[in-house]
Amino acid sequence: MRMRKKRHGSERLLALSSLLCPIPSETDEKRRLEPSIVFGNDRPLVVEVGCGKGDFIARLSKERPERNYIALERISDVAVVAVEKYARSRGLGDMAPNGGWLAPDGTLYKNGAVWEIPAELRGNVRFAVADANGFLTLLADDTLDAVIANFSDPWPGKGTDRRKRLTSPAFLENYRRVLKPDGLFSFKTDNDELFDYTAEILPENGFTIRYITRDLHASDRAADNIVTEYERNFTERGIPIKMLEASPVGK
Repeated sequence: MRMRKKRHGSERLLALSSLLCPIPSETDEKRRLEPSIVFGNDRPLVVEVGCGKGDFIARLSKERPERNYIALERISDVAVVAVEKYARSRGLGDMAPNGGWLAPDGTLYKNGAVWEIPAELRGNVRFAVADANGFLTLLADDTLDAVIANFSDPWPGKGTDRRKRLTSPAFLENYRRVLKPDGLFSFKTDNDELFDYTAEILPENGFTIRYITRDLHASDRAADNIVTEYERNFTERGIPIKMLEASPVGK
C-alpha cells in the first residue's frame, strides 16, 4: 500500500536535516563517506536497508547504544516519518500543531528553517533518503559490522522484478563488499517465497547462513527480537515471521 504524500514533507526533512547523513557530492573526486566524520567517533557501524517508518531503528539504537546506525529509505514521504519518530524518541521535540518542528526550548522551525541540532544531542542514528545500492557504493570495503533488511518488498514477479529485491545478487554483492569478514547480514520477512529465495541465493553469492528460523517468535531468538507495530500486525493474523543471519565467506 502506497503511503500518502506528506504535507510539507520536504520542509519537515529540512528542519531536521542535522539527523540526515551527508551525501558526498558527485563532483567529489573520492566520493567516499567517512562514518567517523559523520558520527564523530569510530564505533561499529550498522546499515538498515529500507527503514520504513523507523520503529525498528529507533528501538535498536537505544538498546544497542554502543553502535552507530545509518537508516536508508528511498521514499522521502516514508523517511520523514522515521526521522521525526527518532527525533521524538531522543527528546528533541515534536511537530507543532500548526506545522513545523517545535524544539524543546520552544523554537519553531518551519518554512525552510533548519535546526542545527547540537552534535551531542543527535544520538547514534543518521538517515539517508537513498537507494541502497547507490548509497553503499559510497562506503569503503569492510566498513560495516552488519546490514539489516527487515520486511522488504518481496517483488513477487519474475525477471526484472526479482532483480529489485533487496536480497537479489546485485544487492548481495554490495553487502558482501562493505561487510567486514565477521560481519552479519540480518533478514526478516513474513513472505514465504521471498524467504525461500533468500535462503537459497545467499550461499550462491558468497554468504554462509549462520542462523535460520521459519518461526522467529517461537524460536530461541524471540526474547531479543524487536517487535515493531508492522511485525505485530502479521503475527496477530497468524503469519509466522521468518528470520536468518548470514556472513560473507572467503574475505
